[in-house]
Amino acid sequence: MRRGVLLVPVALALAGAVEVVVFILVTRWLGLPAAMLLFLAMSVLGVVLLRREGVRAWRRFRAAAEAGQPPGVRVADGLVGLVGALLLAVPGFVSGVLGLGLLLPPSRSLARRAVQRVAERRMPSMVAGDVFGPRRVRVRRGPAQPASPPPAAEPAGGDAARPAIEGEIVGPEDQSGPPPRH
Repeated sequence: MRRGVLLVPVALALAGAVEVVVFILVTRWLGLPAAMLLFLAMSVLGVVLLRREGVRAWRRFRAAAEAGQPPGVRVADGLVGLVGALLLAVPGFVSGVLGLGLLLPPSRSLARRAVQRVAERRMPSMVAGDVFGPRRVRVRRGPAQPASPPPAAEPAGGDAARPAIEGEIVGPEDQSGPPPRH
């Protein structure tokens, strides 16, 4: 078995213990009626947002598919929204704050990019291109590197140095304009 699967029960028990401690602290700070009302309001808000985020994610996915666009970014954004709403719906103050954080635009964007990077690493590059759209490559000329010894089949001689090409993969969100043409 994978080590991560074995840690799930431990993580759930630890999260439950943290939620109980935070609930006790909030109850001491606000009083029991106010803490229960806040607790209930967060869960109801999470259930309402869970439905809204699910419908919204499905509509955005269908719109991208009908337009012939890669749906991956919309799916990743919808997944982050669903997880945020689910965390808000789960009873607990810590999970509610984490869920609310995932629903706010700045942190949602960061989480979406993280989900996208993880998904791209786990799938073949051709599939990732179909799911998340084509990637552009920015190429910069680097300093000349010394030539490697010629293979035995090639005649000896030639340039003393070959130009090196350095590059980086640039995602759609990193592009400020069209790549330079040489």
